[in-house]
Amino acid sequence: MTVTATSVECSRGSATAGDRSERRRYTVHGVVQGVGFRPFVWTLAYRHALAGTVCNTSGAVVIEVEGGSGRLDTFASDLVELAPPLSRIDEVTMVAVAPQDAADFVILESRGVEGAYQPISPDAATCSDCVRELFDPADRRHRYPFVNCTNCGPRFTIIEDVPYDRALTTMRHFDMCGPCAAEYADPADRRFHAQPNACPDCGPRAWLTDAAGVEASGDGVAAAAAALRAGSIVAVKGLGGFQLAVLAQDEGAVRRLRDRKHRPAKPLAVMTLDVDAARAFAHIDGVEGGAMVSSARPIVLLRRRDAGAAGAIAGSVAPGLDEIGVMLPSTPLHHLLLDLVRAPLVMTSGNVSDEPIAKDNHEAIVRLGAIADSFLLHDREIYARYDDSVVRIVDGVEHVVRRARGYCPLPVAVSTDATSPPVLALGAHLKNTFCILRDGRAFVGPHIGDLDHPQSLRHQDEALATYLRLFRTAPGVVAADLHPDYASTHIAERWWEEGAESVRVQHHHAHIASVMAEHRLQGRILGVAFDGTGFGEDGTIWGGELLLCDELDYQRVGHLAPVVQPGGDRCAREGWRMAIAYLQAAGLDEGHIPAWWPPGDDGPDDRRWRLVGRVAAAGGTAAAPVSTSAGRLFDAVASLLGVAHLSTFEASAAMRLEALARTCPSGSVAAIPVHQAGTPLVLDTPALVATLVEQRRAGRHVAEVAAVFHESLAGAVASACAGLASVTGVSRVALSGGVFQNALLLARTSALLRELSLSVFVNRAVPANDGGVSLGQAFVAASRARKRAHKRS
Repeated sequence: MTVTATSVECSRGSATAGDRSERRRYTVHGVVQGVGFRPFVWTLAYRHALAGTVCNTSGAVVIEVEGGSGRLDTFASDLVELAPPLSRIDEVTMVAVAPQDAADFVILESRGVEGAYQPISPDAATCSDCVRELFDPADRRHRYPFVNCTNCGPRFTIIEDVPYDRALTTMRHFDMCGPCAAEYADPADRRFHAQPNACPDCGPRAWLTDAAGVEASGDGVAAAAAALRAGSIVAVKGLGGFQLAVLAQDEGAVRRLRDRKHRPAKPLAVMTLDVDAARAFAHIDGVEGGAMVSSARPIVLLRRRDAGAAGAIAGSVAPGLDEIGVMLPSTPLHHLLLDLVRAPLVMTSGNVSDEPIAKDNHEAIVRLGAIADSFLLHDREIYARYDDSVVRIVDGVEHVVRRARGYCPLPVAVSTDATSPPVLALGAHLKNTFCILRDGRAFVGPHIGDLDHPQSLRHQDEALATYLRLFRTAPGVVAADLHPDYASTHIAERWWEEGAESVRVQHHHAHIASVMAEHRLQGRILGVAFDGTGFGEDGTIWGGELLLCDELDYQRVGHLAPVVQPGGDRCAREGWRMAIAYLQAAGLDEGHIPAWWPPGDDGPDDRRWRLVGRVAAAGGTAAAPVSTSAGRLFDAVASLLGVAHLSTFEASAAMRLEALARTCPSGSVAAIPVHQAGTPLVLDTPALVATLVEQRRAGRHVAEVAAVFHESLAGAVASACAGLASVTGVSRVALSGGVFQNALLLARTSALLRELSLSVFVNRAVPANDGGVSLGQAFVAASRARKRAHKRS
């Protein structure tokens, strides 16, 4: 039968006994739907002997309670202090209403409110109660791959509209059986109004098939586990889309996956059954372990153990790096797979490299048919496409690297005027996200990826349409990057043509503004934005910027020395080009490959060296634009030290340089002073590079030189900020941009700034890379709109 939301009465007798009765209405805003909030309220009311009602609306949970004032006060306190683990209360308002002499507490049917919205819970990993049921032979859901309750399971990925009721999710296709319906209707049951509630008799099913659609006999999960043990590549349908799985210990299987996915070296994530299993090949501290077991279940970047533990994981999982991304099972299906395989699994995004992940069964077979040997499918539809989130712990604090499943769509609280018009920001071209900002809440969309791909543009379109609908937003202001040719800018132009107010935000200002937004900062701040590329107001490529800015505008007060990029964007892949450019800028280029040049099959021959050298010498042309990019500085140093002449994926050379530098004990190397002069201040990075080359040629170990580079750059930033602080009187510093995802650089720069009595703020809730740009754009746009509104008034 089909079960819809109905009133549930819980008779308790009189709510008061000789105590003067009051009735209060509490309106609760936040993440309070789909998290067991109504049964929690019912239990709380029963505990405190209160009568009344609770109702879901599309904008809030509305509670009316009646009883003695003392009990009402205790109820109000417990409402916030004891709220369910997946809930997040942003605001509670209370008004007194007329008593009704009620004797019962009643759970009312959900109702929609025109134009109202509220935050929605992200998907949550399987809770411990459900895991116990999953492996309990006596339980009716024993080994059922879709067990869930109000404390866990799919949420945002199955929601089509609000309020959050089964009829508005992809679970509407499954009619609950009698026992499931009884659980759903019982306020005392942890599955009360659990919209994905199901069991083997009435819910989704899983099966294994090959690319031709031939279904394996028997249990699909067991068949998938057997295929994995035999070395096959299996596409697994997860919460927000497909993942590609192989045995992480099987070097041959991992290499086949890389070959078929066209991903030669980019690190692959690993899934283990529990934290202890991951300790076999990774160092895990308490904060990292806490992130791993959180309900978000992100991929956590961990330090690898030494070579003695290498046998636990194939060498080709994360070649050349000292970190490995590890996650724990997020669904019952994953728990069952890991339980059957009893070994770590590579679990990487189900896509062809740089495209969005597949989410539908047919789509997966078509797009992944040339990669996967078999497909572990199920018939619960995924509505919202979400990749796995990635985090890193730096100095004991979690920093989001990729924000998607488990984190989205939770809003970031931002200091803006609640009367400001809703803002849509369309983000950067690379690592794209969008952001909807309204009522002081910034809804940053999921990781979309690079907008060079038509599939990414379609993904952005579908995700944005979902957010605008669920959060009932018609943006009055639309923000975009200054770059005229970004796909995100072209999308913004369509909104502007339809009447939305236009705002353009410089890329690096948006980076710093994203830090200000998530820390709720206003007023002037010094910003250091280090990344690969961003369109500068002077038409050149920026990427090593020191800004004095606020939420409205910025002033460029410093930058790395401008150096040409011979070949333009090719320098991001071929770091040896930047090595030549930096040698020329330092006056060290000999016109041919020098005798000391570190060998490598991926470097240039003498003919290409001379050709690129001539292009670099011309400088300032379309073929060799001028750049202050910090990312290209890292590429140059990695090449000059022989760490990597090429980047096989974004920032791979820089990541290997960081890994090498971390092999030196902290504090074991001294920084090279970096000359700073001019207005704006220019940091003489070519001179720094010249000294690094001199040290390497003198025989200093390459790891030590790599550590010197990191220490010197951190020291240069700290010194520059201290000087600017003394001139401007601004003692707050924000660090952002993809280069500050380098944990060593971030930690050292932050420590040196604090030693100079400067306050340091960094991205945590959103990525420091371009995935956080949309938040910064939205914050600036909302601030400018508020200023214009105040002028008009």
